[in-house]
Amino acid sequence: MILVTVGTEKFPFNRLMGWVELLIQQDLLGDEEVVVQYGTCTVLPGGAKVYRLLKEHDFQDLVRRARLVIAHCGEGTVLLLDGMETPFLLVPRSQRYQEHVDDHQVELAQALASMGVPIGWGPGDLVRFLARPSRVSIGDLSVAAAEAVCTRLEQLFPVRP
Repeated sequence: MILVTVGTEKFPFNRLMGWVELLIQQDLLGDEEVVVQYGTCTVLPGGAKVYRLLKEHDFQDLVRRARLVIAHCGEGTVLLLDGMETPFLLVPRSQRYQEHVDDHQVELAQALASMGVPIGWGPGDLVRFLARPSRVSIGDLSVAAAEAVCTRLEQLFPVRP
């Protein structure tokens, strides 16, 4: 089973829903069940089992049962997924597409990508991840990699006195 989750943000993430729809239409998922937690999305992939919202224990159960997870790059979701064994791909919401108020998810995704965490910048990245899902734990990365991410985040978000 593949789980797709976009969290509970008030802005729809229809771009990701369109990508998932394309994967289903092109039969790139075969007979595998697709479960989507869609939040406020107004575009839903046909053929998927969809839930607007899930209780936390139901969501965690789905993550545990999933072969892989495709998720928005929200901090809470990232932390939850990192603590579980399921391979995941993060797709950042973008202000450019009116999916969030700013690009903090893009900036977080850039920092995580520099650590080797799989990021979906486009539909092709989803296809590659589906073919070869990888599991990278943020907590298992080297001190040097963690320091590089901290440095990058400090550059993006300078401390203001």
